[in-house]
Amino acid sequence: MRKEFELSDEDYAYLIAACQPVPYMIIGGVEPASPQENANRAWQVIGSRMGFKSMTVQPVSGKGSKFFTAEVVE
Repeated sequence: MRKEFELSDEDYAYLIAACQPVPYMIIGGVEPASPQENANRAWQVIGSRMGFKSMTVQPVSGKGSKFFTAEVVE
């Protein structure tokens, strides 16, 4: 079942920060996680706390960037 959710100010800030690129130097051939991987991880954390499946998030048009729908974890 799909449900509408709203991010708190703290969760929104956490998600935006996770999406930012990070400067790095490759040492020993190991690269850090990409901004996309960091964003996916942030959605997983928020989803586990709010009770939705992180990979099913879709924006809600016309309501602002904090509103989205996702499938509820059953």
